[in-house]
Amino acid sequence: MTQTLGRQIGIARQHTIGDLLRRSARKVGDKTAIICGEVSWTYAELDALCNRLARGLMERGIGIGDRVAIVSRNSHAFAAMRFAIARAGAVLVPVNFMLNADEIGFILRSSGARAVAFGPEFAAIAAEAMAKDTAVEWTLGLPGEALPAAPADVSFDALGTEDDSAVLLGLEGEMLAQIVYTSGTESAPKGAMLTHSSVMWQYVSCIVDGEMTSSDVMLHALPMYHCAQLDVFVGPAIYLGMTSVITGQPSPDVILPLLEKHGISSFFCPPSVWISLLRSPLLETTDLSKLAKGYYGASIMPVEVLKEMQARLPQVRLWNFYGQTEIAPVATVLPPEEQLSKPGSAGFPALNVETRVVDDLMNDVAVGEVGEIVHRSPQLMTGYFNDPVKTAAAFEGGWFHSGDLGCVDKDGYIAVVDRKKDMINTGGENVSSREVEEVIYLLPQVSEVAVIGLPHERWIEQVTAVIVLKSGHSAEVEHVMAHCREVLAHFKVPKRVEFIDTLPKNPSGKILKRDLRIAFGSSGSAVS
Repeated sequence: MTQTLGRQIGIARQHTIGDLLRRSARKVGDKTAIICGEVSWTYAELDALCNRLARGLMERGIGIGDRVAIVSRNSHAFAAMRFAIARAGAVLVPVNFMLNADEIGFILRSSGARAVAFGPEFAAIAAEAMAKDTAVEWTLGLPGEALPAAPADVSFDALGTEDDSAVLLGLEGEMLAQIVYTSGTESAPKGAMLTHSSVMWQYVSCIVDGEMTSSDVMLHALPMYHCAQLDVFVGPAIYLGMTSVITGQPSPDVILPLLEKHGISSFFCPPSVWISLLRSPLLETTDLSKLAKGYYGASIMPVEVLKEMQARLPQVRLWNFYGQTEIAPVATVLPPEEQLSKPGSAGFPALNVETRVVDDLMNDVAVGEVGEIVHRSPQLMTGYFNDPVKTAAAFEGGWFHSGDLGCVDKDGYIAVVDRKKDMINTGGENVSSREVEEVIYLLPQVSEVAVIGLPHERWIEQVTAVIVLKSGHSAEVEHVMAHCREVLAHFKVPKRVEFIDTLPKNPSGKILKRDLRIAFGSSGSAVS
């Protein structure tokens, strides 16, 4: 009796990621939930589909806590599987589709994934990755935005059962919902374990601080394998009952027509993609009158780009969301009204986050001093999967250590000075790459710039600027250096300047400075 009652109470109190869709379907069942290519689902249709898919997973042996990996570009099928996996009590492992077979194999092996769902372009690399001593038992072929599913053990359409009744397992919010692997720029990727509650607390922070509403029409163009698109935008959109337009092609030639066609009012992308939209000839002929809310993250928006955006898209209010995977991921927010009054700032801690900037002894740093950014929040991961040593280091002192360097101004606003790995030590002095980038962005010829440190026998590291010029513009190395000398201390001035056609980026739009360090590490010349 007691056991039965406990299960009934658990079901009555159930509040997990999979439940959010069902609740939205009960409220706005006839409203369009998802549009992707030629596919359009109402909330009622999406809810019923996810029930069928969840039951299909369970019939194939996927139970509570089992890991299911997805290697796919954005699609309607990816979105549906996200909620179906949650409803089955299983754990989502989203995988960066830009990784090679060895790297994907590492994640499959590390997570112990029992099933892999892959998009139509990734059947071959998924097969190669699964052959690397993984525990994968079966595969699921997902259709893409415009492509049919590739052959697999079971297809997306065949996975669903005929039973679309609600799946009620008595799941709890503190159960594991997903394992998201960090980029692994300096070591093997770490699997951040995020519970249903962690992710949903973060939804609330995003909704409140990002002023999201059910009437928004949101475009999701950045990869959903990354928690920024998946959990800052897709999840809150379903939670609120928005209409979501999904594409797996984050290029200006695709994004701009979709913004106009669907009357998109809300859109997220990193600064590099916003810059590409500003540089596209399509911008001048695209009707963006409905676009009212713009979000960016992954890096600070250059001040000159902010000014250009306000001039060319004056109706768009901008938010900066700063954070990282381990906090699900939003930690701080800079609202629209302070984009130019607090340039370069990451803002204040989000609604459900407490943030400090501390020294090595965990003391708060003084105004303007640089320290490490640390957090406390119910949004935080519960640890790194099967890695107690790195988990202990990350939570030392009862705070999560972000690994980012920052400072606080007199008003309490937090500025991210740099990622620790992007600080440049030149001649014994620390140089923030972002500070130098902001100065170079003042040059009207510059479209994009990345500043890196390269090994140097005299300086330890030489400050190096890698620049992409605007179409039809030119610049000389000495002109860039002379401009920097007028603004920066001498040790911060680039000792080397390179011009290239495009900066290397990952699918989320983040500039890959590691690739630049490799490309320019043993070539070119510098000022001695």
